[in-house]
Parts: sequence; C-alpha cells; structure tokens
Amino acid sequence: MHVPDGFFNAPVSVATGVVAAAAVAVSLRGARRELDERVTPLAGLVAAFVFAVQMLNFPVGAGTSGHLMGGALAAILVGPYTAVLCLTVVLLMQALLFADGGLTALGTNVTLLGVVAVAVAYPLFRLLARSLPRGRRSLTASSFVAALVSVPVAAMVFTVLFALGGTADVSLGKVFAAMVGVHTAIGLGEAAITALTVGAVLAVRPDLVYGARDLVAAPLVLRTAPGTPAATTPAAPAATGPTAATDPASATDPATAPAAGRRSVRPLWLAGLAATLVCAGVVSYYASSELDGLERVSTDQGFIDLAEDHALEGSPLADYGVREVEDERISVGLAGVIGVGATLAVGTGVFLVVRRREAREAATADEKV
Repeated sequence: MHVPDGFFNAPVSVATGVVAAAAVAVSLRGARRELDERVTPLAGLVAAFVFAVQMLNFPVGAGTSGHLMGGALAAILVGPYTAVLCLTVVLLMQALLFADGGLTALGTNVTLLGVVAVAVAYPLFRLLARSLPRGRRSLTASSFVAALVSVPVAAMVFTVLFALGGTADVSLGKVFAAMVGVHTAIGLGEAAITALTVGAVLAVRPDLVYGARDLVAAPLVLRTAPGTPAATTPAAPAATGPTAATDPASATDPATAPAAGRRSVRPLWLAGLAATLVCAGVVSYYASSELDGLERVSTDQGFIDLAEDHALEGSPLADYGVREVEDERISVGLAGVIGVGATLAVGTGVFLVVRRREAREAATADEKV
C-alpha cells in the first residue's frame, strides 16, 4: 500500500506528514524504554527483514498481488514505539533509494503502514494473548489475528483520507469496498508471514519477543528422584529502576535475571540476517509481478492516472533493480542486498543513538541522586 504522489491534495498530505512527524517524535521517546540490551541489536535487523519481505509480492487472485506491511510483526518483536521507527526507516529507504512511495506522500505512507498498523495490531495482540491460555500456540495465533486485522483497517483509513482529500471524482463507496476486500485477502498473507516469524522466534528465544515477555514466564521444574517432591527455581528478580516503572512487562520478565541476560543474541541475529539476505537477494526475483492492492483498486476505479512520476525515478536503484546490470536476476538480487544493507545500517544507527541517549540520561539522573 505504498501511496504515490498525486493521489491526495496538499492539505491531506501536509496533515498526514504532521501526524507522521508527531508519531516519530513520540516513538523516539517511547523507544528508549523498549531498546534494552536484547531489543537494540534486533531492531535494525527487524527493519531490514521488513524491507526484504516487502519485496516479495504474493498473488491474491484476480490479477492482484500483495506484500507484507510489517507493522504488526515489528511491534510484536521489538515493541510498538520501536516498530514505528522501523517502518519509518524502511519507507525512507524505499522512497529515497528505490523510488517506491511518493516523497510528498511519505507522511501518508508512514501514517498508514506504520502508525495505523502498529496502533491496531499491538493492542489487539496483547488483548488476545492475555485472554487465551498462555503458550506458544496462543501467542502465534494472536499474532496471526492482529496482523490480519491491521491490513484492512489501514485500507479503511486510506479511504477516509481519500474522502477528505482525494484528487479523483470517483465513488467512495466503491473505493472503500474494493480497498477493504483486496486488503483483507492481502491481510491473510500478512498474517501468515507474521505468525510464522513470531512462532519461529518464540520456539528458540521467547525472551526476545517483546510483546510476549511477560506471557511466556513459567517456573522451571527440576526433575527429582521418584517419591521426592519436585523443586522449582526461584522466580526471577523483578526489574528495578525507570524501566520497571514504565514497562510493566519487564517487572515479571524472567529474562531480566543475570543468567538469561548473558545469553547472546548473536546466533538469532546471524540466522535472521541470513534469512533476510536470502529473501532480498534470491527469493525477490520470483515475486509476483501482478499489480499490488492499491494499484489494482486505483486502476479498476479509474484514478491510477493521477499518480505522478517519482521525483527520484532516475535513481540507479529505481524499481528495485541496478540500472547498469543487464541480467535481471542479478540486478534484482543486488538491489535487494543493497537495500537490506542500507536499511540495517541506518536502522541500527538510529536505535543505537536512542539507546545511548537513554543511558546518558539515566546516568545523569543517578548522579543527581
């Protein structure tokens, strides 16, 4: 659902730009509470993974394709505030390097794919996860439903914005029905990708799934000889300091214990990076070439011609290919790898700066005390 330039008038574009800027500002502060020693190394990788999987358009029928939005996935893995920053970095890289998503529509895209998707998916995931019996299957199912719902809701918000400032004289009822219908089908693909990814991380490192940290805790039962009462390990000490006060999940998180804190994130990070590079560098070549959801609706409803040429359409990486490379397979794969590298570098840099700033402010507060 990458909105191009030309679909919305200036007031709506400015308004969504203000909303996106405010959301990013709030997220920069909120992410300080989320970016601990486990989340920070993974946040940049999550952004790169979302970028890579967004290249993998999948068919949904009737000559239409869709791709991951990623808001639900990022929010569940690294927290809602950090997720908004992840999606912002991804959309910036796509607009500036690959001419994907309009420059004047950047605020609209951040609002739809980042703010709306995260604001819908994360609370719904938490509600379902707390309501269902605790366990990996319930958490995976919760992520599936949250991701599924977030996509058509974002499509609804697009239609509302189009009603307020769309530049085409078309039937809003038809646009609404088409957008919600197509993106509900796309949401099934989003839900499957999100559930598979969250389930995979839960299987190996449940402590690294931010949205489920306080929902996977269980006492460790020590096996004893027959007839001897079973013993359990003591509960992990509750987190203290500003994190415990602002993030209730951390107060009951067993991974805050020193033993868990020593577990390295590197193996999962390397595995995630390998999967990301395979998606962007190899699988992307086989992505569906059918029109994506928004392109299909705008074509069928007669306002595709309003899309303006991208200001950076002459970019060497425009349309996810390296201009000077003639072999299409190599061109697409190389562009994907470059995009992953750029997104990973920019995202990791942003999150490290946010993390270090929080650490400096905490140290300053301790000195004053």
